[in-house]
Amino acid sequence: MPEDSEKSGKPEDGAGTVGDGLAPVLRPVRAGNGFEEALEQILQVVRLGLVPDGERLPAERVLAERLGISRVTLREVLKVLQDQGLVESRRGRYGGTFVLPRPTDAGGSELRRRIAEVDIEDVLRFREVLEVGAAGLCAAHGLPDARADRLRGALAGTRDAPLAEYRRLDTLFHLTLAELSGSPTLAAQYAAVRASVNDLLDCIPLLVRNLEHSQRQHTALVEAVLEGDADGARETAREHCAGTAALLRGFLA
Repeated sequence: MPEDSEKSGKPEDGAGTVGDGLAPVLRPVRAGNGFEEALEQILQVVRLGLVPDGERLPAERVLAERLGISRVTLREVLKVLQDQGLVESRRGRYGGTFVLPRPTDAGGSELRRRIAEVDIEDVLRFREVLEVGAAGLCAAHGLPDARADRLRGALAGTRDAPLAEYRRLDTLFHLTLAELSGSPTLAAQYAAVRASVNDLLDCIPLLVRNLEHSQRQHTALVEAVLEGDADGARETAREHCAGTAALLRGFLA
């Protein structure tokens, strides 16, 4: 990533504070989903045109302080934006991270077509309700050994999944949790909303940092369920859904 601009000898826009135009968008993130929420916010800055094409984002120090994250996490966020062709890193005396013109290729048109009729917020809210409910039910009612083994097996599948298979096995893990809740109606509704979630996920890149974070949340969720900690299971599921929602809003909203 670029050298810190405060070392470059050239004053940088926003060297001390985030400019007024960015202040409504950039705010401290929650600890549980720092990477995902920081990515969502900086994507909003870029997508809303708050930093014009060709102009420089605020210094890494400023962004990290404003978002309440480490520079390591911020650089991972900026690397994602660079990989997506939204920003570029320039080194040297006048370096920094610069916003690139938005691509207008056929891929972008296809993405817009696929999500044009999807109410993203409705899908995300319904998914959260169902996942949080399923997690709480599984933990509160307990899982017999055979069902507990099924949940552990689904978790192991996501842990060992190659990148190309991750989303399929991630879907299977969540469907298993919904089925084990003991409510066929909940499981059926979850399967339907998960199909919509997957359509949205197919429109954004697979991010290794996010997958690693999701896997830790999966593990914590299974532990809470198997320990009968209904409150912990619900809170972990809610946080997990919030992380995915932050990415989807950032890329698609």
